[in-house]
Formats: sequence, C-alpha cells, structure tokens
Amino acid sequence: MLLKYFYNEKLAHASYLIGCQATGEAIVIDPARDITPYIESAKKEGVRIVAATETHIHADFVSGARELAANIGAILYLSDEGGEGWKYEFVDQYPSRKLKDGDKFNIGNIRIEVMHTPGHTPEHISFLVTDGGANAAAPMGIFTGDFVFVGDVGRPDLLEKAAGEQGTSDVLARQMFQSLQKFKKLPDFIQVLPAHGAGSACGKALGAVPSSTVGYEKMVNWALQYDNEDHFVEALLKGQPEAPKYFAMMKKLNKVGPALLSDVNQPVNTPMDAQLVLDWSKQGIVVDTRPSKPFSERHIAGTLNIPFNKSFVNWAGWLLAYDAPIYLLTSNKHVSEVTMALQSIGLDKVAATMDPNVVDIPGVNVQSYDNVTCEVGREAIERGDVYVLDVRNANEWEEGHMPEAQHIMLGHLPDRVKNLPTDKPILVHCKSGGRSAIAASILQANGNQKVVNLLGGYDEWIRK
Repeated sequence: MLLKYFYNEKLAHASYLIGCQATGEAIVIDPARDITPYIESAKKEGVRIVAATETHIHADFVSGARELAANIGAILYLSDEGGEGWKYEFVDQYPSRKLKDGDKFNIGNIRIEVMHTPGHTPEHISFLVTDGGANAAAPMGIFTGDFVFVGDVGRPDLLEKAAGEQGTSDVLARQMFQSLQKFKKLPDFIQVLPAHGAGSACGKALGAVPSSTVGYEKMVNWALQYDNEDHFVEALLKGQPEAPKYFAMMKKLNKVGPALLSDVNQPVNTPMDAQLVLDWSKQGIVVDTRPSKPFSERHIAGTLNIPFNKSFVNWAGWLLAYDAPIYLLTSNKHVSEVTMALQSIGLDKVAATMDPNVVDIPGVNVQSYDNVTCEVGREAIERGDVYVLDVRNANEWEEGHMPEAQHIMLGHLPDRVKNLPTDKPILVHCKSGGRSAIAASILQANGNQKVVNLLGGYDEWIRK
C-alpha cells in the first residue's frame, strides 16, 4: 500500500493519494483544485489515479474532484448522506458511486469502508482504510476530513454563520457528539488522517502535527473528554472564530460543481502604467501583494495590500469580491503562484497583472502611511490626537483590549469603513501588526488619508 501526503500551507489543507502497488491503482482523498501534484506523484510512484473521493462538501477551498474526473477519468465516490439539501449536483455527469454509511469499495487490494460522521456538515463521511494486500484484519487508518482533527473536531456552526442555514449549529453539534461516540469505539491503534492542520478556520484549536491515532486523541483531544451531550454542545459552540465570507461561496461551488480550470481565463500581463492602475481601481479591486513595509512607504491610491504569505488566501477570501475583476500588482515570477492561490478558493476573475515596481516610476503620485511604535502611539492616544481601531477577531477583543479602542474585525472593515471618522488620524492595530497593515490599506483606499499602523500590535502594547 502506498500513502502520499500533500499539504497546502495557505489553506492549511491536507489531501492524500492512496495506491495499491500490486495492481497500480490509486485514489485521491479530499483533492485540491490544482491536481498536478497528484498526477505527478502517481506517475513517479508507478500508479494510476482511477478514483477520487472527498469527505464532504468543502467550505474553505475549491475541490479538485471534478478536475480529476474530467481530466483523467477518475471515478467519483461521493457522499449520498445528509438529506436532499446536501447532494452533489454534478456527480451524475461522470462515472460515479454515491456512498452511504457502511458502504465498502476497493481500490486494487485496498478496502475502503464508509462511516457517516455528521456534525461538521450533515453529509460528512469518513473512510476506514484496510490494506488488503497485507492481509490485515483491521483498518490501518481513518481519513476523517473535517470530523476529527489532531486536538480538535470540526466546527458545527459554519452552515449557520457562513451559509445562512438558520438553526443548524445546535443540531449539528449534537450530531457531532453522536459521531464521536462511534469514533471512540474504534481500535486505539488506528491512524487519524484529517483534512486540515493548524491555521484552518474549520475548527478552533487544530494541532500542527499532521496525524495522530484514535487512542491518542481519546486521551488528549478536548472534544473527546465529554460524556454529557449538553456540556459538549456548549463547549463546542463557544469561542469559534469568525466564519470567512468566502465559505458560503465555496459551499455553493463545490455543491453545483466548480468551473474546470481549463475554462478559466488567464490574466493578461501588462507593461507598467500608473494611470492604468488608477483606471483598474475604478473597475474592480487592485491587489498589491508586496510585504506591508514597502507598501506603507509607497503605493498607488486605491490599491489594497494583501501580502503574499501564508495568510494571503484567507484574507483574499474575506476581502475580494467574486463578481468583480481582480487586478494584481505582483512580480512576474509570482504571477502564476498568486493566480493559482486565488483560484484555489474560486476567485477566477483575475483580469490583468502588472509589476509592482510601477510605484517607482518618476512622477507617479503615490501615497504612504506611518508605522509607529507603542510609545509614540500611547502618547498620541493620551493627547486625544487619534481614533483607535482594533481589527482583531472577536474572541481576541473579548480577552482584552485598549479602553480607547473601537472594534471592527478586519474581514468586516470594508463594509463599515464609511462609518469611521475622518476628522483625525486612525491608529489601527491587531495582535502583532500584520492584519492592521492590511486594514491601513483598506482605510486609505476608501478615502481615510490619515492612517497610522501600530507596530507590534496589542501584544507589544501590553508588554510595555
């Protein structure tokens, strides 16, 4: 049996290639939209991908199941649980099998058994995998998707918070409790192979270790320590992070069937032209992907700064629109990577790109904002010279905040920026300075010219 692990840091997403080395057949579990790594890995290992499956209709990235079916003829094995509202609408376009609890199928000598594990979503299933070629009497692992993570379990509130399915949080939390009772009955030695790691918004306390075992999770996973359903539900629903706006769109795309990448238009690379950037900002959103420091020193009016780092996809999903063109100021060597990162969450309307050095052309009218230390910021607050804006998450705010601050979580700032005062500079801060830099660019792009970013954020503030 062959097992290959793939991890996308920007999505905190794990997927897997399982192959039977005896027959040369393989299946991909919870594939990402970019299927190239799976095809290349399969070729290197001497197996061919004959099937694709996923644990549920994902909310945080565009699934690659349809890509695999359309491009290489992979048979789709997808959940048929959860009721009429949670059926894949594209599955009948391709060779496929709809899965129910207890169903079994083979990939070569590998046996896969379906276990319905609702709680994160109604249709969620997990896969118990047994190496038949080794004549194993029990499964070696369970691919849990967003059911059980290392140190956590899938959140049940996304359908209500992101997709507007009212009243589903409590119902799903109780289903999660029941699903965990089934999980606890599995042998301790079974490996737990989840679809996400630390940094994912699909849970609140995901560990950074890529895998675990049933026995270890029964010992240390907070969610498996509860025997009382009501107490579990209360603990599970408490303290969940904000649900990113783009999650609702992901649910829709993955349910109806995302567009194939071959049908997505690629962006046009254009020569440096500052006036063209200004024109772009009137037609859609211009994203400057440079680090925050050079952006703060020189940038073109109307541009939004989302640095291309591990948090890029998350904030792009929060802040960019699906129905408007996106223009990128990014280096030529990064265009393909940045574009694919956006496409990984269905932001396919990238119209054009330009080198960010356009800001250095002589005569270009540029803007800047100040980065100040906590000492300087404290003095300005004491004098009443600034309006203080905290853009951290709600749970961070509730744990402690400056008494002078007003709170607007970064992802909601574009919707509320017009209500902020313009008669004095806005001193914006987050936990350490990264999110507040993005917020500073949003404020300036929306006409708040006097913006100051607090270096080190709230963490540095409380240390001083």
